[in-house]
Parts: sequence; C-alpha cells; structure tokens
Amino acid sequence: MALLFSGILLCMHWLLFYFSLCKQKGENESSPNFNQHVRDHARNSDQLSRRHIRVYQLYSRTSGKHVQILGKRINATAEDGSKYAKLLVETDTFDSRVRIRGAETGHYICMNRRGKLVGKLVGKGKDCIFTEILLENNYTALRNTKYSGWYMAFTRKGQPRKATKTRQNQREVHFMKRLFKGEPLFPNWDRQRHFEFINYPNTKRTQRTRLPRRHRT
Repeated sequence: MALLFSGILLCMHWLLFYFSLCKQKGENESSPNFNQHVRDHARNSDQLSRRHIRVYQLYSRTSGKHVQILGKRINATAEDGSKYAKLLVETDTFDSRVRIRGAETGHYICMNRRGKLVGKLVGKGKDCIFTEILLENNYTALRNTKYSGWYMAFTRKGQPRKATKTRQNQREVHFMKRLFKGEPLFPNWDRQRHFEFINYPNTKRTQRTRLPRRHRT
C-alpha cells in the first residue's frame, strides 16, 4: 500500500514538473510579428491573385494640372478629363504597391536610374512599381519601389522633377486622386445588370389587395 501511494506521488510530481516546463516555454516564446509578415510579402509581386484596377486622375499640387502619359513622355499639364490623364492603376501586391498605366497610350510610368520619369509599354520591372503613401494632409505620395526614397514629382510648369532631389514633405510629390469625368465610382460594376421580377399568378386575395378601396365590395 505504501509502495502504491509513493508511486502516485511520484507520478504527480512528474506531471507538475512537465506542466511547469510547458508554461515556461510558452512564456519565453514571443508572439508572431504580423507587421513583419506583411512587409516580407509586400516585397514580392503577387503573380497569382487577380489584378484589381482602379481608374482615376492624379492632380498635381504644384502644377494645378493632371498627370498625363504621352507615350514615353510624362508630365503634369493635362486638363481635367483629358484622355491622356485617364490612368489605370493596377495593384501589384496586397499592400499599397501599384503600377500606373495610361488608358490611351498603354504606357506605364517608370523611373530610370537617373531619377527621370519615362513611359514604358512593359511595366513588369520594379522601376515601374510605386508605393502609395497617404499623407497627413490627405495628399498621396508615390515612392518608387526599386529606388528607395525617390518619389514621383513635378515642377510648377508640370515637368518631371529629378527624383534624386525629392522628399516626402515637398509639395512637388503631393497628388490628389480624382475620378475621371464620366467614370463610375465602381468601374467593374456591370452597367447592364438588371433585376428580373417574378410574376406570380394572380389570386382572389391579391386582386382584392391591389384594387382601390372604392372598387372593393
């Protein structure tokens, strides 16, 4: 009997020791860093998901005009509603990285190694990817992915400014998104979509309900 009792005490002792080790191990393990997970996945382009495309114009704070893509040439001198100012903004990852393509010319806004904005027909490279940054003043800044710290910017005359001289707090890098004239708020919405009403057979009860009161007996 004494041997059985000592065996039970020994088992309880080992169980308590095991649970204390598990608890200590759980306390020492750090919680998963989701911010780091997002940053790691945002560095690579998403080649599997379906591209989400937004349609809008980019209003330049300095020139007072809109960004337009004239083939290889980029400037910010377009009037509101110009066909060259209509931009198709494609998502690159689930983060805020985008590719900006002109609806009229099909060229992408890219940046070369000298910090100059150029238009390219193929925009798969990182030099054609920009990160949208929403600023405190509600303007948007577009930072190039390949050249960290370089922003899309335009002078007062609407000419591209060299990206090597840009900073996030400068007016030249501030833009405002504006809907294109005549463009719906949700461009992917099926404009031809309609609702079909089902015609149920009339009954005596429905006929009585639909008749005006003066015709009821």
